[in-house]
Amino acid sequence: MFDQFDPADDKMLQVIDNNGKVISKELMPHLSDDEMLKLYKDMLFVRTLDFMIVSYQRQGRVFTYPPNYGQEAIGVAAGAVLRHDDWLVPAFRELGAWLAKGISVKEVFLYAMGHEDAFRFAEANHVLPMSVPIASQLIHASGIGYAIKYQKKDEVAIAFVGDGGTSEGDFHEALNFAGVWKVPVIFVVQNNQYAISVPVKMQTASLNMAIKSKAYGIKGLKVDGNDIFAMLAAFRNAHEYARKESQAVLIEAVTYRKGAHTTSDDPTKYRTTDEEKEWDKKDPLRRMKLFLEKKKLWSDAEEERITDEYNKEIDRLFMETEKSVSYPLEDVFKYTYTEMPQELRDQQIEHEKFLQWKNARK
Repeated sequence: MFDQFDPADDKMLQVIDNNGKVISKELMPHLSDDEMLKLYKDMLFVRTLDFMIVSYQRQGRVFTYPPNYGQEAIGVAAGAVLRHDDWLVPAFRELGAWLAKGISVKEVFLYAMGHEDAFRFAEANHVLPMSVPIASQLIHASGIGYAIKYQKKDEVAIAFVGDGGTSEGDFHEALNFAGVWKVPVIFVVQNNQYAISVPVKMQTASLNMAIKSKAYGIKGLKVDGNDIFAMLAAFRNAHEYARKESQAVLIEAVTYRKGAHTTSDDPTKYRTTDEEKEWDKKDPLRRMKLFLEKKKLWSDAEEERITDEYNKEIDRLFMETEKSVSYPLEDVFKYTYTEMPQELRDQQIEHEKFLQWKNARK
């Protein structure tokens, strides 16, 4: 696969087209009908959960949140390949992989609420906390890979970063060490076209992101990140290679962030409606849904029924989480500095005013 899709040729691994038609039968992963349905349902759950968290944020019930909208296939495919003892080294837009590794929906909510207990990960094995500093987690992944090799363990680490993270020095250092040490780490660049408002063309002059693998002496793949089957095939191939050969891999998942960078962002300031409409045709759920409908495995009625179930269950879990947590408001502000500076005091006062307003409306 690495030779067939050499990044220097700028070829992109793709299994289905925008209309759900299989265009590369030889690359189609072997999956039962039930396994295919699970992949779609997992993506649908991630999207539903994602939409609802954004809604909770707009209601003032959680803090700033980074939507996964449009990128669901990447995290879900990774989660389908990750084993119990493999390591997940996330950035902050890998909701499908978090859930697959055992992070609970309640822990996702706790994270969005700014609660420390979110990182207990009671049922999740070998998962690092979400990383907001850009690309710093990649160095941790290389270190984990070195430890796996040193201890002769049968494990693989999968680490994520956005396209903007490739401009960070940490990206270079992590991949350089991984190449030198020959460690089982899969680095995934979620190329969603924008690092907040900065387009990918302003991040690199390289032909693509995957070609950067050649500078570090590791394998690279450019993959259609909105094609769940292509992502699954790429992850399976990379996982087997990294595990058996103890070598690193760089995967560029070409996708599109359909929502905002975070709930504090306004994407209308830097991208056009025409661009968004063009990427709508490549939506990962739309494409797989069309594929399943052709196989008579899915229908609009089934989607409506299951989405309704997801909505009710997510809302139930959120209300349980909301009622079960309690911590002083000042804890949100007071642990950054020895003495709280005035600007943080002002923010706390503003938030207290907001809470008083919200409670008065009940």
